[in-house]
Amino acid sequence: MNQRKEYLDVLIVGAGLSGIGAAHHIQTKCPDRTYAILEARPTMGGTWDLFRYPGIRSDSDMYTLGYAFRPWKEQKAIADGPSILNYIKETAESDGSDQKIRYNHKVKNATWSSKTAQWTVEVEQIDSGEMIEIACNFLFMCSGYYRYEAGFTPDFKGREDFEGRIVHPQKWTSDINYEDKKVVVIGSGATAVTLVPELAKKAKLVTMLQRSPTYIMNAPSIDPIASFLRKILPNKLAYFLSRWKNILMGILFYKVARSKPNFTSKLLKAGVKKAVSKEIDINKHFTPKYKPWDQRLCLVPDSDLFEAINKGKATIVTDHIEKFTKEGIQLESGEHLEADIIVTATGLKMQLLGNMELTVDEKPINYGDLYAYRGMMFNDVPNMAMAFGYTNASWTLKSDLTCEYVCRLLNHMKATGTKVVTPRQNDPNFEEEPIIDFNSGYVLRELDKLPKQGTKRPWKVFQNYLLDVFNFRFSKLEDGFLEFK
Repeated sequence: MNQRKEYLDVLIVGAGLSGIGAAHHIQTKCPDRTYAILEARPTMGGTWDLFRYPGIRSDSDMYTLGYAFRPWKEQKAIADGPSILNYIKETAESDGSDQKIRYNHKVKNATWSSKTAQWTVEVEQIDSGEMIEIACNFLFMCSGYYRYEAGFTPDFKGREDFEGRIVHPQKWTSDINYEDKKVVVIGSGATAVTLVPELAKKAKLVTMLQRSPTYIMNAPSIDPIASFLRKILPNKLAYFLSRWKNILMGILFYKVARSKPNFTSKLLKAGVKKAVSKEIDINKHFTPKYKPWDQRLCLVPDSDLFEAINKGKATIVTDHIEKFTKEGIQLESGEHLEADIIVTATGLKMQLLGNMELTVDEKPINYGDLYAYRGMMFNDVPNMAMAFGYTNASWTLKSDLTCEYVCRLLNHMKATGTKVVTPRQNDPNFEEEPIIDFNSGYVLRELDKLPKQGTKRPWKVFQNYLLDVFNFRFSKLEDGFLEFK
């Protein structure tokens, strides 16, 4: 290994939505700290640069997915991927954090030494193959929650027999021609409901093939209240009010959905029934077996999915796959779907902390043995935090609060002359539960590898922004769970 080594106060891993936000917070709230952003890919943007499939867009409104410190100025609240990527790039350029990004730098492992109160991070420079080491006092992981290298695709029987093209949305390329083609999209999640109406604009027919239905909610892509506020108020104030309006509405809807699932289910079904033609079997295709918010709801802007179905450009089939054939997909019901292209919108592969190896004082750390403190730090792991968003609201809401909390910690450590902060879990009556209360496939597949949470604060993630605002901004740092040295 090349022994070239440098020291930074804070090392941010990931130059996506979270990483660029983290850089802004470090610069503005801890201006005396040196930092850099390591990004494994050759460009910034994370998810919004990686995914290139047709119609890629947010499934959260941009008044809450956008940063608290930078107003979203575009007209559409449900924005397309390129617009979100541009927003991230403009944010980085405006505060100079783009100059702190080191591209093609992939973190392989991180080793903590209590003797030096430092992390030593081993980094592969992908373009040259060189391995370097960077030392830092605080490690801030903003690397997302899924593998960028590949998504999840089941092992479909007969896959090799299909003579058309098979593609996962995570690997979509510009040479894929679907014009006047028969396309089958396997899946019923956010990616599938985004792809289907966009592909239907050019394809001969698009079939959304699902094993079971997902709850789908229709919403306008342009927020009328936000648009009105922008006309009569200064931009920052209009953004602030629109943001809080959507935050409170989201919290209220989630509370109602969890406390009155049958009512919410009927409400969502009524919305779909109003949007689609009478020939569509709502109970078969749009009535899930689970309760609302057991999995994330899918957002459909301006009824685009339903419009494609109503016009006959798209159709929905609820069935199980028996096998792939030479010309398409054979279903267990006996029906055969012809296809020129099969899109496997079958989910992601979860991974935390960029899948790096973690060692604390020569002891290897198993992620599955950890407990999450405030959903952002881990017991017995010093000077490290992770940006992880909400499952029931916009990712950035929680990411922003995490960044604020990290800055509070750094400033508190400077003021008290301490160099190390470590969450400690010493409750003999501690009860554990899964860190993510979701039954989505991508979560269940990796649940045993993920950290756990407790049943009460600060080891419990409540998925409530209002509660977290007070806990993250105003709670006592020396709370008996954080050990400062």
